[in-house]
Amino acid sequence: MSNKVAIVEAVQKSLGKETSKAEAERAVNAVIDAIKAGVKKTKNVQLIGFGTFKVASRKARTGVNPKTGEKIKIKASKTVKFVAGKAFKDAI
Repeated sequence: MSNKVAIVEAVQKSLGKETSKAEAERAVNAVIDAIKAGVKKTKNVQLIGFGTFKVASRKARTGVNPKTGEKIKIKASKTVKFVAGKAFKDAI
């Protein structure tokens, strides 16, 4: 599975024939939205057996514009990191 469409198809198949593709997509979207909301609210969402999504801070730094080679300042920002759980790592 390399994209959301493939995940929706896998969820539909897992839930059975009575589940439509639209219902499976709503289920996938609901999980993604719940993870986003959880990370925004608590800065950390842990799914036992899968992994943890957490907010991380990036410091301000100097970068290079690849087109011009000119040095630019990149401001501090926040990002989301995913750390795979042990069961997920073991499955790979």
